Amino acid sequence: MKRIIGILLILLACYLGYAGITKFSNSSQSVDIIGIEISAEDNQKKSTAFIYLGFALLSFIGGIILVKEKNK
Repeated sequence: MKRIIGILLILLACYLGYAGITKFSNSSQSVDIIGIEISAEDNQKKSTAFIYLGFALLSFIGGIILVKEKNK
């Protein structure tokens, strides 16, 4: 049972990591007008992306621990 939960946590970590990277890459936009680059960043999206990546790391570590744990 612990092994199944560990695998689910690893899958959750993959999803959260993907969502975090996608949010981070979409957090800034830039426009090039007449040779001048104008950029804008959304700090709310960046902080949300870091939270997703943090939870992804925690779930991945928890999943690895549960998968490697020997059955007692």
